[in-house]
Amino acid sequence: MQIMEKIKNLETNLKERINSAKTKEEIEKIRIELLGRKRGEITLLLKKIPELPLKDRPRVGNLLNKLKKEAEQLLQKKEESFKKGEKVLKKIDITLPGKIPLIGKVHPINQVLNEIKDIFIGLGFEVVVGPEIETEYYNFEALNMPKYHPARDEQDSFYIDSTHLLRTQTSPVQIRVMEKSQPPIRMISPGLCYRRDAIDASHFPVFHQVEGLAVDKNITFADLKGTLTYFVHQMFGKNTRLRFRPSYFPFTEPSAEVDISCIICGGSGCSVCSNKGWLEILGSGMVDPEVFKKVGYDPEKYQGFAFGMGVERICMLKYGIDDIRLFFQNDLRFLSQF
Repeated sequence: MQIMEKIKNLETNLKERINSAKTKEEIEKIRIELLGRKRGEITLLLKKIPELPLKDRPRVGNLLNKLKKEAEQLLQKKEESFKKGEKVLKKIDITLPGKIPLIGKVHPINQVLNEIKDIFIGLGFEVVVGPEIETEYYNFEALNMPKYHPARDEQDSFYIDSTHLLRTQTSPVQIRVMEKSQPPIRMISPGLCYRRDAIDASHFPVFHQVEGLAVDKNITFADLKGTLTYFVHQMFGKNTRLRFRPSYFPFTEPSAEVDISCIICGGSGCSVCSNKGWLEILGSGMVDPEVFKKVGYDPEKYQGFAFGMGVERICMLKYGIDDIRLFFQNDLRFLSQF
């Protein structure tokens, strides 16, 4: 039957024909071509049904009604897509200036930490990290702090069980490295540390620390001074003065604390430095022979120096921040300044 071929051709091309329309005018033109009352292709085929044999009329009528319904649905869907596009275009004013999205920034602690690492990497030091959950042996005993040593009280600890705790310093990483390696060694160990400190403007129970270690033959205190002097000048500027003050640490002998001239007053004295002109930034010293014995090094053959600094303190001094709590409050007004 000729009418069946026409229905089949319409069915085959219907979707592609409607979807090819680019404007509302083209959609209206296709509607008239298919469903127009006088000359619509589907309308004309419907008018020919009475001319068909009785047995064929129901089947052809059913096919044409189905085709008509499909055409109406496709046309309506295409029209709605144009309306949605118009609404979007009406909402966009292309003459307005663009909105600049908020871009994340590196936290000031991480900025300073990265700067510290870059300085020491430039001196040939390797960056090594270790576990934050440590045993008593690595956190204390291997660092010359046996049970009941008073230094353990100063580092009031978060114990997990009777022998494991959250590390109070990153120095245990140095022990782990020395156990597995032979000198020469030059390394720094950055990471988080935990102590039971009451929270105030200068103390927080979670803080970042960087420990450093150098071991080789014929290393002297002069090597330590030269290394830390270079670090201070790179971090705070070449005009910054520093001094080494005798101190005590269980794992170094002799030991010294390092002070820098106050970055606020230049050393003349102010409220930041308590009118002393100096600010303490880190601890250091020559590795105690007892520590070398713990890792199987011959203290008669090898010498070394070690140092440790709090990253928050370095950051506070570098940027003139007076409260450590600001680093942990996620206040964008503060963080966006860096």
